[in-house]
Amino acid sequence: MENGQIILALAALAQNTRLDVFRLLVTAEPEGLPAGEVARRLEVPHNTMSSHLSILSRAGLVRSERLSRSIVYRADLDALRSAIAFLLKDCCGGRPEICAPLLAELTPCCPPKVTTDA
Repeated sequence: MENGQIILALAALAQNTRLDVFRLLVTAEPEGLPAGEVARRLEVPHNTMSSHLSILSRAGLVRSERLSRSIVYRADLDALRSAIAFLLKDCCGGRPEICAPLLAELTPCCPPKVTTDA
């Protein structure tokens, strides 16, 4: 990720509704949500939501897909991962004890299930 990309992403998230939209879409992964459902859940007019979703899309934080008559939006988790990695790269300057609490905070709340082949 480059400076320009991270600035776009952070600027897109630096607004209450867009931050709420992104967080909602993260919880809806991997299915995503239709734009109208996002607007309904967040109680935002459809035309206003369209503008917010457009800004998040241009910033590379959400993807859209037309399914029949709906446009389904999904959080781009790879873009989120890249943004976090960009912000944390070299955070500790060779002193891992500085980053350890931060990395522990980023540990997922629901780790993937480990399957064993019998």
